[in-house]
Amino acid sequence: MAIEKWLAITSVALFAMFAGEMISIYSYVVDPPENAIIDDSWFDSKIFQFISIGVAPAGILAAVPFFMTKQYGSKSIGGLIVAGGVILLVGMIVCYMMLDEIDDNYITNIVRFTPVLFMILSPAVIIVGAYLTKQKKVRPKKEFF
Repeated sequence: MAIEKWLAITSVALFAMFAGEMISIYSYVVDPPENAIIDDSWFDSKIFQFISIGVAPAGILAAVPFFMTKQYGSKSIGGLIVAGGVILLVGMIVCYMMLDEIDDNYITNIVRFTPVLFMILSPAVIIVGAYLTKQKKVRPKKEFF
């Protein structure tokens, strides 16, 4: 496999990891253990940590294979990038649906708007991947003389 395919696979894995991390922290705050001490700064800092560990590198790792293959296109790489965008979208929809169950003491702007932000950004990832799947391979011109 070429390096761009491995980069696309890694970006899908990081998108899935970010969605899983966000769902797990939101579900933790929905039903915290009795002895847990949770303050809003802890919740916000964890969200920032997950963004910097998961979705920021995933976006970079999705952009690099796009730029490497945009001249000739690639159905498999485009499909992987689309899959990463879909995973991100579904994960953020699940997090957004959990917002109603979270105690109002834990709701901050970061908690409320992070799923919305990435729900808005995930169609861009899907469109980039779809562009790669539709791109036609450019044939080199034959020189007869």
